[in-house]
Amino acid sequence: MNLPASDLSPHYRRFRVGKVCVAVIGSSPAELVEKAESCLTDSTFLEFRLDYLATPLAALPKLKHFFSEHSEVTAIATCRRAANGGKFKGAVAAQMEILLKAAISGFQMVDVELQTAESLKPQELEKLRSRGTGLVLSYHDFTTTRDLDRVLERMRPFEAEFLKVVSTAKSLADNVTMMHFLERSQDRGNLVGICMGEQGIISRVLGLRAGSVFTFAAATAGEETAPGQIAARTLLDTYRIDQLDAATRVFGVAGNPVKHSLSPLMLNSAFRRETVNAVFLALQTAKLADLLTLVREVPISGLSVTMPFKQEILKHLEKTDPLSAKIGACNTVVRAQDGKLYGFNTDVAAVVRPLEKRLKLKDAKILVMGAGGAARAAVFGLREKGAEVFILNRTPQAGQKLARESKSKTFRREHLLKTHFDVIVNATPVGMRGVKPQHILEPKEINARLVFDLVYNPIETPLIRMAREKGIPVVTGVEMFVHQGARQFEIWTGKPAPEEEMLRVVVHALRQRAEAATEARTKS
Repeated sequence: MNLPASDLSPHYRRFRVGKVCVAVIGSSPAELVEKAESCLTDSTFLEFRLDYLATPLAALPKLKHFFSEHSEVTAIATCRRAANGGKFKGAVAAQMEILLKAAISGFQMVDVELQTAESLKPQELEKLRSRGTGLVLSYHDFTTTRDLDRVLERMRPFEAEFLKVVSTAKSLADNVTMMHFLERSQDRGNLVGICMGEQGIISRVLGLRAGSVFTFAAATAGEETAPGQIAARTLLDTYRIDQLDAATRVFGVAGNPVKHSLSPLMLNSAFRRETVNAVFLALQTAKLADLLTLVREVPISGLSVTMPFKQEILKHLEKTDPLSAKIGACNTVVRAQDGKLYGFNTDVAAVVRPLEKRLKLKDAKILVMGAGGAARAAVFGLREKGAEVFILNRTPQAGQKLARESKSKTFRREHLLKTHFDVIVNATPVGMRGVKPQHILEPKEINARLVFDLVYNPIETPLIRMAREKGIPVVTGVEMFVHQGARQFEIWTGKPAPEEEMLRVVVHALRQRAEAATEARTKS
């Protein structure tokens, strides 16, 4: 994972930095070393967070031994003070003592916060660097992304080997701000630029392409040392961060929420399988204008559009396919070479085809719950196949509007107990992991030959579980999810989708999540 020496500036060659620095934490010196050992298959460029230890100095003998056994390792010592977002509660003098002894113990670099550096006398900082130790001068803003150029000007007098500027993304556009900053500042020092937070994932993946000399990763999921940090294995395997270049096309799933979406895993796996130079990201935002800024500035080559933008985005498209125009909802966007956006709908086929495999849709009596973008795709697709569609929605006005437009009928919940359907379709987010409430129907209200839940995470939603307990056949949302994603892949790339591979990685990930959730419940 380390870069070839011929590609590097003197500082790179001197310190043998790689593209990904893995942050290592542990509750004891022994655990810290154990975690470091396990990271070496992913990267030999490690940051040891000494501030996570109760007594940082006690770890240095073990780390010195670790370095003697692993000469390939390039290591940064970090003992971040609590005042600057770390866990070390001691004074600046105590922090500097730890970092000095870390340098003596074999660390090639030490991380010092800008605020600490500004409080030191020049000779104190020089004492730290007198052994040839490299300085990573860092600045963290845990609230926003602003004044990046001003921060850089404060850093420059210290002549550090690496300048690390970290902000917090409150919007997708904040990533654009960070990447523009990196692009225009590349000749002003060896910069590392990252946005923290859920919305900062773009900068963590694309920052290298914009000019960040390396990025940081967690050793494993659950061991993040900063908000939004990504596990090293995910950066390398899912996002293929070591292969991204100026020609890499960028795609993403846009909506709110998308934090738990498996679209990035599924589509990145498909890109890797078919050797497509592209990367797929989660683009979480509550504002369409924020999303469109990102699409324009990065630029984004294509979008998988989910709640709440499937209808709102239509007016920003140059043209849509007839299906999207008829439904009034679009889930797939392509950005043409001229920058104009074109829309498609792959949800319709992904709802209709799984049902056609199981029953005759003409004259079938089908209840669709919901009136949003997914529901519109289901209703119009089923009506086109000749089904008799009934719409049950929490907000009656939206359900009535959809019924009028699709020539369907509305339905009232109190009639569920005495009505039997061929199919009940859940096209709401109810049942999705992290969404409340979890139940959309009671068991006694599920009277149907077949139940189809468009929610795919978890595989077994409360609705699916209740249907199975009643002996009713089911179609899980995974089938729809993979089918619509496969069609998106084909629209974006012009290549046949590796649908079996996409299904395999999604099912595997969902099973892992279910096992982790069960284990967490057992422990609690």
